[in-house]
Amino acid sequence: MASSFAPTMLPDAAALWRSALEDLSEHASPCRYLLPARWTALRANAVVFCEQFGAEAHRLGWTAPELFAVHPEHGTLRVDYCGVLMVVSEPVRGVAVQRILFERLTGYRNKVGQQWGIPVWEFAKRGGGR
Repeated sequence: MASSFAPTMLPDAAALWRSALEDLSEHASPCRYLLPARWTALRANAVVFCEQFGAEAHRLGWTAPELFAVHPEHGTLRVDYCGVLMVVSEPVRGVAVQRILFERLTGYRNKVGQQWGIPVWEFAKRGGGR
């Protein structure tokens, strides 16, 4: 008899994202040229995003790279590879199908020519750009 996974048994993407972010030190920036104070703000806002908007973002089709990516070799120096939450260090106020709303800015996932990097936690595992 073949068993199938019930939807409630599948991993919660937002919880996985949050766990991966929390495994990263809040005091040690994973990217060589990202100042620790800026990293602390980016990380804190990303964790809060996962708690408040993560499930909705996942439901709307947002992926880890679209939210948390950095360039695989250069980290946040190449913003054209960065996910929305790795560029803007403001708290998120809302999430929509194609954009994340911040206090004063809006980040889009459908920018022309956008290439997504790897999630920041994968970048950190590789040793980053050190």
